[in-house]
Amino acid sequence: MTTPPCEVSWFSALCDDDYEFLGVPDPALQSSWEHCRNIVLGAEKGGFDNILLPSGYALGVDTLAFAAGIAPMLKRMRLLAAIRCGEIWPAQLARQISTIDQMLGGRLAINIISSDMPGETLASAPRYRRTVEVMHLLRALLNGEAVDFDGDFYKMKVDPPRIRPVSGQAPAFYFGGLSEDARDAAAEGCDVYLMWPDKMEAVKEIIGDMTARATKKGRKLKFGYRVHVVVRETEEAARAAADRLLSRLDAPTGDAIRAKSLDSQSEGVRRQAELRQTASDDGYAEENLWTGIGRARSGCGAAIVGDPDQVLKKLQAYQDLGIEAFILSGYPHQAECDLFARHVLPRMNHGPLVL
Repeated sequence: MTTPPCEVSWFSALCDDDYEFLGVPDPALQSSWEHCRNIVLGAEKGGFDNILLPSGYALGVDTLAFAAGIAPMLKRMRLLAAIRCGEIWPAQLARQISTIDQMLGGRLAINIISSDMPGETLASAPRYRRTVEVMHLLRALLNGEAVDFDGDFYKMKVDPPRIRPVSGQAPAFYFGGLSEDARDAAAEGCDVYLMWPDKMEAVKEIIGDMTARATKKGRKLKFGYRVHVVVRETEEAARAAADRLLSRLDAPTGDAIRAKSLDSQSEGVRRQAELRQTASDDGYAEENLWTGIGRARSGCGAAIVGDPDQVLKKLQAYQDLGIEAFILSGYPHQAECDLFARHVLPRMNHGPLVL
């Protein structure tokens, strides 16, 4: 039986998240136009369908500026550009999104981020209300609709920008979050619900819960999975490569890295810590799912580790649960991108996600 198609994306480390040894800064791998451009171009050459351009205020380079710069260099791959709700006035953001989408020939998607703004601390409920308002306004404006809106965070009466996405419709909104507020916001406004690594039974539960929430709102969601990978020709070599990533990390450095993130207290981050704390002594939460990466980063904190057959089997098991999009990464990002592209990607039935 042929496995259903899925979207396979890579990750460009715009937010200073690239290492040979986790927790040990390397100037050659620090976020820059040249370095992140090379990751993107390598992912396109390797055959990936899409690439996530993350967003971080204190770290790295600006996401939308980078997206506009890289767009003319791409021939077929999509961009998944992260935007932090509240950073840019929605009407202006709609124009920027439309412009970049035109530069890409219609190959843009948006990763909606709901974290605090720099210098701001907002409780979960109002923060996600702001996110829902942003998604509502962006979708209307990008669909070519005028808005007359009176919300808690935005009050505006404005026509849509003349510049429109190539399709005439808003690009897909990818979104993730585990709290009750986040789940409700996702059910109401996003197209693709993203999950961070977790055990199989937890992934199944989340998909069921989010499907039910969306159904109550008369909507349907697709599901994506964000995870790191460490693939080598043998399982022994893959495990050794994973161990090498942590070989120069000390606990205080790891704690400082995790605390630096604006979303370091979120429910999703808490769950990644729980997964790590309940793993076996060698860091595996379940077969081939290694939590060691979470010792040196906030957010997505686990990796699929194994030989090509094991990595492929694990990804197909997630597909069997309902995952239709993967956002993968590895360290260093360019090297691991090439390894996955050579050893696993050609064996996957994949292509851009169709809503």
